[in-house]
Amino acid sequence: MKIKRIEHIAIAIKDMQAMSAVLQDKFGLTLEYAEELGQHQTKLAMFPVGETYVELLQGTSAAAKTSEFIKERGEGLYHICFEVEDIDEALAELKAKGTRLLNEVPMIGHGNSRIAFIDPASTGGILFELAEMPKSGH
Repeated sequence: MKIKRIEHIAIAIKDMQAMSAVLQDKFGLTLEYAEELGQHQTKLAMFPVGETYVELLQGTSAAAKTSEFIKERGEGLYHICFEVEDIDEALAELKAKGTRLLNEVPMIGHGNSRIAFIDPASTGGILFELAEMPKSGH
């Protein structure tokens, strides 16, 4: 599997506006884009830092995975996303290595990317996401 970079580091938050202000006012980061992923009941905002992003995630319902995470653990680091060249190849390789996957088939995620999550039970308790970015960009 070819990992190209850390695509983003995701932070689960309760208040998008307040945390966006922290990133903008205290660190001088600029919002590149925001979107709502209805199928995941999640709003996100992407702030570039070099060649990676800080991604803010806020659940839009109590049933959203981000909302459940915050209820269990509080706000904070949610996952690390690796950009891969070929997500299908990466998932097949991980599966062949005995890695448990939360998503055996990629789904559509941020910026129209193809994404999949790795079961944290196979990665020392850390949630990792793989993303294959669209050839045309976000």
